[in-house]
Amino acid sequence: MTTPEERLTDFAGRVVVVTGGSRGLGRAMVEAFARCGADVVIASRKLDACEALAAEVAAATGRRALPVACHVGDWDQCDALTEAVYDEFGRCDVLVNNAGSSPLYPSLAEVSEALFDKTLAVNLRGTFRLSATFGERMVAAGTGSIINVSSVSASAPTPIEAIYGAAKAGVHSLTESFARAYGPTVRVNCLQPGPFLTDISTHWPESAHEVFRRNLALQRAGEVDEIVGAALYLASDASSFTTGSVIKVDGGAVYGTG
Repeated sequence: MTTPEERLTDFAGRVVVVTGGSRGLGRAMVEAFARCGADVVIASRKLDACEALAAEVAAATGRRALPVACHVGDWDQCDALTEAVYDEFGRCDVLVNNAGSSPLYPSLAEVSEALFDKTLAVNLRGTFRLSATFGERMVAAGTGSIINVSSVSASAPTPIEAIYGAAKAGVHSLTESFARAYGPTVRVNCLQPGPFLTDISTHWPESAHEVFRRNLALQRAGEVDEIVGAALYLASDASSFTTGSVIKVDGGAVYGTG
């Protein structure tokens, strides 16, 4: 019988799907799951980026890596991703709803209907649809883990994150709903990241880092690999009694919320 600590990093024979998987936190999770023995599905809007990472992962780990172009804001593309995964592997053990987008806008009054709808589609609607299509099949198989990725903006949104924050707060609600709907066989949890040094962070002004030093308990942004431990925990059997939970990985950015 394997121990909890062994189960934490043993993904041999499992299939893990990561949306937004070609860059940033998604890429770090894809690489970690493959290193732990999983076959991986890398989904994002740009197929060439998915294919490039799939080739790197296969060469480095020997695991199967399936690249799939998918815009999670498109209902039909979410369904197509589900079909592609089950056609290729016949199963999915872990779904990571990581894809997200927070477009800028000049002011709240100048937010267009199209921008509003696009932000909700990518951050909330896609999470709903993929959780439903993969979740139903996981329930039928008798096992599975769904990990949603939200943001500190769900709990402490700034004025420039009003729509994004509302969508990510909705992800927290979906996490609880799906955990109840798909228990006891499928677990549904959420990671709530703070600021991380992804490629997007290269566009941050230096003043952003000063804000982190003043306001975060750890006084810095996170390195992308620092999301991996929490992701492995929620995906693995080591978290067998954890569902409907939101785990903050934010350097101490948000206090007083669950």
